[in-house]
Amino acid sequence: MILEERLATYINSLDTGNTAFLNRIEQYAAEFDVPVIRKETQQFIKTLLAIKKPRRILEVGTAIGFSALFMAEYNPVCSEIITIENYEKRIPIARENIKEAGREAQITLIEGDAQTILPSLKETFDLIFMDAAKGQYIYFLPELLRLLKEGGILVSDNVLQDGDVIESRFAVTRRNRTIHKRMREYLYEVTHQEALVSTVIPIGDGLTVSVKK
Repeated sequence: MILEERLATYINSLDTGNTAFLNRIEQYAAEFDVPVIRKETQQFIKTLLAIKKPRRILEVGTAIGFSALFMAEYNPVCSEIITIENYEKRIPIARENIKEAGREAQITLIEGDAQTILPSLKETFDLIFMDAAKGQYIYFLPELLRLLKEGGILVSDNVLQDGDVIESRFAVTRRNRTIHKRMREYLYEVTHQEALVSTVIPIGDGLTVSVKK
């Protein structure tokens, strides 16, 4: 946890809550160990949606559809959402959740590897939310920059790896060293990219928020 636990608990106590349907998906995710956006991150995204009012949203990493449905629910304007997922076992659950929510006309789920799918997308987006395999962020970035409108916002979740990102590579477990290296590369690239104005926000598991100049 990036925030001190007592502080995170207090912030989350101020949360105004979600719909019963979203709560049910979140409960399922907790029961079956499916990662979904944390409470602090949810509140941030609600606020961002209220500010930006994005008409077109791209999500990289659907999981079981929670965040796509969350953005559809709390965006003040009706938006088109395209979401990409590569993990076959979660795709049918995501599709069922989208169908049950009555959002099939609004949310398009594309199955497959984002590295293959992103180059095939042509239209630009007002908001891009990246919540996929952390070790792939650095490879997705060039296509995401191409797909982001001027003035558009790129949000990348889980960038601080529960604080491990500040550690020496030798202080993290061997199996996490590649992800650790690639995430540090991503954080440097996204904060030094001339086309972006970026900040790193230590809420949830860490976010970067980038605006395309």
